[in-house]
Amino acid sequence: MSAPGVSNSITVRLTVPAGGSGVSALSACVEEAGGLVTALDVTGSGVDVLQIDLTCAASEGDGAAERVVDALRHLEDVEILKVSDRTFLMHLGGVIETASKHPLRNRDDLSMIYTPGVARICNAIAADPEDARRLTVKRNSVAVVSDGSAVLGLGNIGPYAALPVMEGKAALFKSFAGIDAWPIVLDTQDVDQIVETVAAIAPGFAGINLEDISAPRCFEVERRLRERLDIPVFHDDQHGTAIVVLAALTNALRVVEKELAHVRIVLAGAGAAGTAILKLLLTAGARNVVVCDVDGVVHRGRENDHESLRWIAEHTNPDDVTGTLKEVLPGAEVFIGVSAPNIIDGDDVAAMGEDAIVFALANPTPEIDPAVARRTARVVATGRSDYPNQINNVLAFPGTFRGLLDAQSHDIPAGALVAAAEAIADAVTHGELNANYIIPSVFHPGVHHAVAKAVQDAADPSFTFTEFGDSW
Repeated sequence: MSAPGVSNSITVRLTVPAGGSGVSALSACVEEAGGLVTALDVTGSGVDVLQIDLTCAASEGDGAAERVVDALRHLEDVEILKVSDRTFLMHLGGVIETASKHPLRNRDDLSMIYTPGVARICNAIAADPEDARRLTVKRNSVAVVSDGSAVLGLGNIGPYAALPVMEGKAALFKSFAGIDAWPIVLDTQDVDQIVETVAAIAPGFAGINLEDISAPRCFEVERRLRERLDIPVFHDDQHGTAIVVLAALTNALRVVEKELAHVRIVLAGAGAAGTAILKLLLTAGARNVVVCDVDGVVHRGRENDHESLRWIAEHTNPDDVTGTLKEVLPGAEVFIGVSAPNIIDGDDVAAMGEDAIVFALANPTPEIDPAVARRTARVVATGRSDYPNQINNVLAFPGTFRGLLDAQSHDIPAGALVAAAEAIADAVTHGELNANYIIPSVFHPGVHHAVAKAVQDAADPSFTFTEFGDSW
């Protein structure tokens, strides 16, 4: 059972007798049920009874919160009045909204914000469409687009169920980079329809963020949109993950005093994230990478049905090794997993090279229990928030898009992705760097600014970096 966390927290309004040990029994009861009391507020009092709002964190998983409530319900003289799921309450009506930048106070305001004054703006843009970046919300807007086919660790749950994730992504864009992002979920998983729909709405945006679209369709969607549009098309599951992995690996190699070009890397996962990580590692200077998928090692002699697998076979595995993941892992200095739970064990890690680096990034259950990996590996990172060295895309995409928008970029140069990774890595100073701190927190005060500046310089060095005020 995982540790109790705030993402699965509830507030229980209940009554207990005013005297005796009723209040103290609440905490013990919650802990026995696998929860943790985080707040206890007396919200009402009578001669014989107290009304209490008890806030509890439950462990992740189906039924965890219900078990806590059921345990409380069975306490003698305790009456449950109401149970509120705090996460559900936060999502009531969605987590984002639009707002006007100018107050609409009188007829003068109305005539400039809307008709008749807005017609002059329309005519200016009709004469020079590039003015749309200067005179409309386009210049600071990103579309967050998903078809709901590969949402978090939930799989193909469809567009309606994907919408809360896209809303949350939009909130992160605004909070960390001052970008106005709009959640757009599509009721189709047909590549042609996705491409046509996104292309049709593109005039209103300065960037497209593809999100949670399953492989291998995501590769074609991204490629065709990049060919067709004059704005950056970023697939966060690919590029965001790759940026943060490169940043973390850069610092992990500093810890063990090794160089990217001289280590052997075994990468488990040849889907969207794995392929993007591979390409960015090769761009940054990696020379010896072996990629494995469910069928074993990807190599030239294997029948690789998809174009992406053929590309991997041609650009990796210089020694043309074959076999399974467990057969090629011994002696490797680095393991990066973006695949499936529990595919390697402690013996596999122990067989790796000296000062091994293990990135077990499958969520919510990684390729190996991090506690087991840490017994023999020098540096361990995961995608989880309850262990050190969390590989979190939030470190990458806000600043990356901020830099691209500020540079008015029409595409995403590979150098901009490497620059973003370097900026994230450099946010950890020499004095801070150690095996348990190779990557900064998403709340690091300077990391998003640094990424934006690095990306803007790489995308268009002629532009001057400007901050976007308090919204950062």
